[in-house]
Amino acid sequence: MKYIVAPSILSADFGNLQRDIEMINQSEADWFHVDVMDGVFVPNISFGFPVMSAVKKHAQKPLDVHLMIVEPDKYIEDFAKAGADRITVHYEACTHLHRTIQLIKASGCKAGVALNPHTPITLLQDVIEDLDLVLIMSVNPGFGGQAFIHNTYKKIQDLKALMRGVNEDLVVEVDGGVGLQNIAALVSAGANAFVAGNAIFAADNPTETISKMKSLTTTAINI
Repeated sequence: MKYIVAPSILSADFGNLQRDIEMINQSEADWFHVDVMDGVFVPNISFGFPVMSAVKKHAQKPLDVHLMIVEPDKYIEDFAKAGADRITVHYEACTHLHRTIQLIKASGCKAGVALNPHTPITLLQDVIEDLDLVLIMSVNPGFGGQAFIHNTYKKIQDLKALMRGVNEDLVVEVDGGVGLQNIAALVSAGANAFVAGNAIFAADNPTETISKMKSLTTTAINI
């Protein structure tokens, strides 16, 4: 199994964004994770299409775009045109989730659904076979640097059970409080993609931290 490390550029130094993008390009990281927040769905605002386009201009790895916004359908085609490879929307923000998933796929992107910490895995039962990725939030979305919620391990195991025999190639991604201290346990629970912000960009040596994370994913025992 391939394990994905996706540094979140929300934690990058925006005064030296190109430098940090080049660091990710040259590291063992697999994807760029792009967090888009609107100040409505979550209590924070990040960035939109201009920054996204600037990242795409320099990025040499896929863009994993996480929309923490209301009414995501209005913007999916624009994010696809701006360079998204994967677009993840929140279950809690989509009135007609199946339609939204189909819109993402029609735009040429892989489709993902994110779940907030309080949202049970069972709510994905009717769309699980249509998805390419499920993102389990291991903190409440909106801010970096929060403490990891330990119920995440059970949610990963619940998702793996839901996938079994239906969509076993689904990417199981975890976002929030992920770092060297828990990535091996997350692999053991069944996750295979890991978003990390502060754990990478606040490290003395971000490139080395990414390498250590990759190493821990390959040595952990998947159960």
